[in-house]
Amino acid sequence: MTQKGSLKSAKNNKAEEPELEPLCCCEYIDRNGEKNHVAAFLCDCQDLDEGCERWITCKSVQPETCERIMETISDRLRIPWLRGAKKVNISIIPPLILLPVFLRVASWHFLLGVVVLTSLPVLALWYYYLTHRRKEQTLFFLSLGLFSLGYMYYVFLQEVVPKGHVGPTQLALLTCGLFLILLALYRAKKNPGYLRNPASEDTSLGSSQVECLTRKGQKTKGLPSADMSGILNNRSLRDDQKGSSRLLAGSPTKVKEDWCAQCQLVRPARAWHCRICGICVRRMDHHCVWINSCVGESNHQAFILALLIFLLTSVYGITLTLDTICRDRSVFIALFYCPGVYADYSSALSFTCVWYSAIITAGMAYIFLIQLLNISYNVTEREVQQALRRKTGRRLLCGLIVDTGQYNRGFLRNWHQFSTLGTAPSQHPAEDIV
Repeated sequence: MTQKGSLKSAKNNKAEEPELEPLCCCEYIDRNGEKNHVAAFLCDCQDLDEGCERWITCKSVQPETCERIMETISDRLRIPWLRGAKKVNISIIPPLILLPVFLRVASWHFLLGVVVLTSLPVLALWYYYLTHRRKEQTLFFLSLGLFSLGYMYYVFLQEVVPKGHVGPTQLALLTCGLFLILLALYRAKKNPGYLRNPASEDTSLGSSQVECLTRKGQKTKGLPSADMSGILNNRSLRDDQKGSSRLLAGSPTKVKEDWCAQCQLVRPARAWHCRICGICVRRMDHHCVWINSCVGESNHQAFILALLIFLLTSVYGITLTLDTICRDRSVFIALFYCPGVYADYSSALSFTCVWYSAIITAGMAYIFLIQLLNISYNVTEREVQQALRRKTGRRLLCGLIVDTGQYNRGFLRNWHQFSTLGTAPSQHPAEDIV
């Protein structure tokens, strides 16, 4: 009775609380739950004041202070929008500013071009390992990829097309390829095959077990009996699902790999928990930073299609640009030797963008090649990493492929299985059940 009374009083208190006034387009609710204004971007920031004071007095700034300053800036970086200002992810801003600046500086001289085009991949790899080590999601690479596509297309329209060597049909093909890339990326960004908690779908579970699953991770303070009962129910449900997994697998040693403690569910074969997305994915291949999402059962085909269209469109755009600024030479020779290209700033900028596109295309071509080899041997990138850690599987093609032999059914059957991913669930062979 006391618990019901407390719940009713809590509901009454919530009902009596005055509603907040509607926000204008320049107002927002900050991370402290207070109403703030876009104009107060860096005003009244104690952490920033402390950091500036220590910097002026030549004192070291604590890493915790720097993190709080970045959190405050990230929280206050917003743009006016309907019904309140919208938060802008700070990781999408550096590519929008630095990429045009770097490419234009690189087009001033050949040596500057070498330095800038060498440092850009190094900085991108450094940032990748930094975020990958912290297991953080970032929109930096997605922003870099999309803005690179848009900026390369802009330079092509502004610097290459006016020279008169690109026809309307060629421009239409390049534009169509750009739109197809965006369409494939949009499809690849969708649900990769997230696993849901069986409590929302399994109607055969008891009411106490369903309640335990839906409230997983929540503790009732001040009610130890309810807390213990929830733990016991959760443990009994876990034991039941582990038992079913043991019956399916027929191997008690595999049960530990089937159960996901974070998602509180039993994973099917080839599923894995992504520590960056924080959820299990069916037939997880890897977490791709270029789309800021996992590549799994439902979007693997779209991911391969996006890579293929990008490679074809990029090579076609590079060919059109080199044919325009170096007309007397073949494409391959013009890429490495194009005399007089730095005499004109327009040609120098186009040539710099060609080399930038070539570097990105080479990296994506390597990823595409690895993906094709993995599909041919029916192995995911996650399974390759596991095999390398456990020192199992066969290394083929100078280490480009690691054949685990667990799911390899031959070249044609492997590609047939890949072409049917994301369709209606089919009956897997007994040896595929982990």
